[in-house]
Amino acid sequence: MNYNKLLDCTLRDGGYINDWNFGFHTIKDIIKKLVHSQVDYVEVGFLRNCEYNRDKALFNNCGEMIPILPDKRGNTKFTAMALHNKYDINKLETYDGRTIDALRVTFHDYDVDEGLSFIQKAMNKGYKVFCNPINIMGYSDEMLLQLFQKVNLIHPYAFSIVDTFGSMMKSDLQRIYSLAEHNLDVSIVIGLHLHENLALSYSLAQEFISMKSPGRKCVIDGSMLGMGRVPGNLCIELIMDYMNKTQGCAYDLNPVLDGIDDHIVQLKQVEPWGYSTAYALSARYNLHRNYAEFLLAKGRLRAKQINQILASIEESKKTAYEESYIEALYEGFQNHEIDDRMLLQQLKESWRDRPVLILAPGSSVSERKEQIDQFITRNNPIIISANFIPELYQQDYAFYTNAMRYSAIEEKKDAGSLLVTSNLADMCSSENVLNYADLCFDDKGKSDNCVIMLMRLLIRLGKNKVYVAGFDGYQTEGCNYVSSYMANQHTKGQEENIRNTGYVADIRKKMEVIFLTPSLYDKG
Repeated sequence: MNYNKLLDCTLRDGGYINDWNFGFHTIKDIIKKLVHSQVDYVEVGFLRNCEYNRDKALFNNCGEMIPILPDKRGNTKFTAMALHNKYDINKLETYDGRTIDALRVTFHDYDVDEGLSFIQKAMNKGYKVFCNPINIMGYSDEMLLQLFQKVNLIHPYAFSIVDTFGSMMKSDLQRIYSLAEHNLDVSIVIGLHLHENLALSYSLAQEFISMKSPGRKCVIDGSMLGMGRVPGNLCIELIMDYMNKTQGCAYDLNPVLDGIDDHIVQLKQVEPWGYSTAYALSARYNLHRNYAEFLLAKGRLRAKQINQILASIEESKKTAYEESYIEALYEGFQNHEIDDRMLLQQLKESWRDRPVLILAPGSSVSERKEQIDQFITRNNPIIISANFIPELYQQDYAFYTNAMRYSAIEEKKDAGSLLVTSNLADMCSSENVLNYADLCFDDKGKSDNCVIMLMRLLIRLGKNKVYVAGFDGYQTEGCNYVSSYMANQHTKGQEENIRNTGYVADIRKKMEVIFLTPSLYDKG
């Protein structure tokens, strides 16, 4: 027996593209073709509190679906989806076998109990019910185990692994499936719903089939040509073909290919979907997709800039979209964005033939002064201090990224040559202003640590080596800073040590970093 089944969600998930306005005859024809393909499930649309329009795949109750459903169903079952807080369960008729066979119910991690209560009510009316938690990638292992316990108590027909933000990688799928396999009742079907943000849906679906326990029933979602809210879904025609070749299935691709040509291709020409760098970046940080949509709608941001803004979104804001929040981030980014190409070229030329020494404000710049002085005498480096003016050394440049640290040197702002990042541009009169976002963000995300940003600047300038002193790391005991006022400003600790150690390791892949004084970040 083949325990792997397919569910087509073109009319439901694909409806985000055209506001579910497929047209009555198109809806009927798509369903007819899918039945002829012998797909296992067809999702006909959403159950919602709405004004019924026969041209849309949105319904108030199951009775409104009767005109679109074929008399001859073969082995195909029919489903609909309901968001528990957008549909009145009292509208759902008792199951009579004339319309849908199953209902798929979604809920968030903050309203699990409400979602499960809705599921129980639908089950009491006789329907098979899929439990579809939104953004399963946002659940910790502990949260998943708690959810599985609650799901086992009500025992729905299926539980779906839903990669809402398209951020799932192979290792994530393996982890989540393993937890589900070992903690869900063995009779509960495990579903999989993938999105195409990282162009991984087809490979992840194959991986899912290969890792699945032979005795566990599963249902994999797909849609015609991957139709769905940008960037789209797993292509049903691809996974059908794969399952025919590897699982002994007998899906007929021809009706699906006809349906794509007759109905879906023209929709994609009007409102395209498919891989997009902005949505890939959104998935990278496991963000609500509306953040990427907001920034794309601005129409004047490069992909790099979208990446920088998305990387700055706080953890607590990632899954619940707040337009005012992203608007503020966007405005702040725009206010600090500058063109620093001329300054970068000047620095590249003037620093070309000399080594660079970064002086960070750790206490070791005082404790190891003799050793640092010897290095300076032998090598004549360009000395750049990071967020402070050293008392014991004569720096060539003072590099500032922090407003509090900058304010503390009020009487010394003319000392040496001042370099500031654009977030401080309103506070100073320096002409040497560097674009903050380009130094604060890299392919690992955001780090506003001054020394890390300075190292990133040197990489941009083509330097292949840097010497560092005073980048000690934060310790719970003893003096961390060369000046006491800096300790009063600092609130970070061990978490910052871990982050900086990782950033230094990444930088070392691009540039040699030599520590002249002991550092917790020096891990080889």
